[in-house]
Amino acid sequence: MGITKHDRIAKEIAGKKGEEYHSDKGVDIRTSTQAIEVEVDAGKLKEGVRQLQGTNKARYLAVPNDLLKEAIDYTKGTGVGVMNEHGKIKKRAN
Repeated sequence: MGITKHDRIAKEIAGKKGEEYHSDKGVDIRTSTQAIEVEVDAGKLKEGVRQLQGTNKARYLAVPNDLLKEAIDYTKGTGVGVMNEHGKIKKRAN
């Protein structure tokens, strides 16, 4: 089986951040200031936001470009930011 969309996005962003992609458990990408969870399915945005609870770092969902609008709308009022599939911040975490 080839590399999944989720793994491709997570590995690209982790590489850009100089961090490791944690595929086993917990948040996918952890930097000293950010916690980044990759979601590629609109139905799993809730799960992604829940995965980010409990961290005091800036929380971000990273999603494919075609899910950006949905993710931005879904995360309104949650404090969770949104990144595109290349790690560019489209909505700041607060």
